[in-house]
Amino acid sequence: MYVKVCGLRTEADVATAVEAGADAVGFVFAASPRQIDIPTAQKLIADVPPHVLTVGVFLEQPAGEVRQIATEAGVGMIQLHGDYPRETFAELAGSRLMRATTLTPETDVTVGAYGEEMLLLDSPKAGSGEQWDLTRLTTSRPDGPWLLAGGLTPGNVRAAIEAARPWGVDVSSGVESSRGVKDHGLIRTFVAEAKRDQR
Repeated sequence: MYVKVCGLRTEADVATAVEAGADAVGFVFAASPRQIDIPTAQKLIADVPPHVLTVGVFLEQPAGEVRQIATEAGVGMIQLHGDYPRETFAELAGSRLMRATTLTPETDVTVGAYGEEMLLLDSPKAGSGEQWDLTRLTTSRPDGPWLLAGGLTPGNVRAAIEAARPWGVDVSSGVESSRGVKDHGLIRTFVAEAKRDQR
C-alpha cells in the first residue's frame, strides 16, 4: 500500500513520516493552515531521501505560478487539486503530475486522462477531515495508481482500504493534534495501519 503523508511543515514532521515508511510526503503551497513558503520547502525537501517522493500541492493557482514554485522548491511531483482543466495539465507537461479531484458522476476516473501519473480522489472539501461515501466507487472505480483521501485516520484507514481497494492512501488532517499541526504518534500509527497485512 502506497502511503502519502501531506501538509508537512517541520523537519520533525518530515523525519517522522520518512522513518515511519511513508512513500511520499506532501508540501502545501496553496492558501491553507498547512501552507509553507519556498525557502522552508527547500530546507525540508533537502532532508527527504531519494526513495521518498516529494509532492507540491497547488489549488486555484495558474500554471506559470505552479511551475515556478515547484521548480524553486525542488518538488518531485506537482499535485493539482480541484477543478483544473486539461489545459493546465498540458501547460505543465514535462513535470510529474498528480490529479486530485472529487468523485462526481462526471469525473473521468481514468488514471492518465489529463496526462497525470497518479490520480487522487478526495472529499468535496479538501483538508476538512470529512470522509465521503466510498460506495460511489462501485460504479466509478479507477484503475492503476490512484490514492484515496478524505477523512482518513489511523482508526479507519484499514476499513477504508478494504472498502475502496485503492492503490494508495493520502492523509493530512487525520494525523494532526490541531489544525495544521502534525501529531508524530498518529503519523507512525497511520502508516503502520495502512501497510499492515501487506502481501
